[in-house]
Amino acid sequence: MNFQSQTFVEYPGGNTLLPLNTMKYRLLSFALFLVIASVPGFSAQGKHTPMEDQMEEINAAYRKLGRQIKDPAKNADSLKQAGIIREHAIAATKMDPKRKADVPAAEQAKFISEYQSAMKAFVDEIGKLEAALKAGKNEEAAAALQALKVAQENGHRDFRRRKVTFEEKAAEAARRNEEK
Repeated sequence: MNFQSQTFVEYPGGNTLLPLNTMKYRLLSFALFLVIASVPGFSAQGKHTPMEDQMEEINAAYRKLGRQIKDPAKNADSLKQAGIIREHAIAATKMDPKRKADVPAAEQAKFISEYQSAMKAFVDEIGKLEAALKAGKNEEAAAALQALKVAQENGHRDFRRRKVTFEEKAAEAARRNEEK
């Protein structure tokens, strides 16, 4: 390649020079990435249900709470985060999980009843967390937060639609191809 005929750009604060056409390719690649990411079929944005939105809010508040739960100076914000978790958990209690569609029709009422009971127990645990924070018992609050995590894991195991692995998708596609 003849570098003498290319235009180079020098970055401020450095000696690195790149051919101008390399920069154009980087810019075009980035622009293409942004276009693809904004298409609903390629992004996760178009796939969210209202329940998933509620659960994301719970998760964001839970993560923040986990980072500060042992710090008594942050109890006011910790109470605010617990309130956010409570608010979205109550809203999610009134919704049906996606997995309901996978449950036989005869068992759906029982499934929803069990889901609502589990969510109400989750909200009760939030009450214990809030009481510990109000009393300034941060170690007790940390234990209550851990109990919430266990309840979350159990709830996801029992009520959330299981993610299908790549291998399972491939096996299903192969089975369909054999049937044709």
